[in-house]
Parts: sequence; C-alpha cells; structure tokens
Amino acid sequence: MLYMVYGVDAPDAGERRAGARDEHFAYLDAHADILVLGGATLADDGETRTGSVLIVNVPDRRAADAFAQGEPFMKAGVFSSQTVTRMRRGQWNPAAAPKTAEGN
Repeated sequence: MLYMVYGVDAPDAGERRAGARDEHFAYLDAHADILVLGGATLADDGETRTGSVLIVNVPDRRAADAFAQGEPFMKAGVFSSQTVTRMRRGQWNPAAAPKTAEGN
C-alpha cells in the first residue's frame, strides 16, 4: 500500500534540519526497500524549503505511521505538522520526471 508522509517545516526548521540531515539520509537509505519517492517541498523561489514529501510502499497503516514517527526530521522537531495519508497509484510516468534533483 502506498502512503504519503508530508511534513510542513516549522518556522525555525533550518538549524534543526541541518543538525538531522545526515541521520535523515541514513534513515532513507536504510528504508530504500520501501521508499518510492522523496524530496523537499519548496517555495516558488525554488530555494526555500517548506517541508518534505516521502511516498512509501508498506503493508499497512501501522507500518506507515512507524516509518513517519521514526523519520529523523520529525524526531528533531523540523516539522510543525506531519500528515500520513494512504494513496493509490494512478498515473505513473517516471520518464517525465526531471533528470536532476534541481528539476532539469
């Protein structure tokens, strides 16, 4: 089952994010078997981080919640809120995705 984990940054998230960055990426690497897609959400300027979206493929809600609660940015207080929502795969076109993290 697919779940979207959406975290909205707290106003003072920058320093906390920097402090948890290495642990965050290690956590994602450790869960590569369930991580479908992940990335930062950005303001329209393309630079300012506003949060994070992770889409995971897990057996049930309990597993999705456990993944979300264990996420280092959540544990470090980077997010003012976090939502875990079940979703269904609709359109799927990886060829249309940008070739780089910057969106080109």
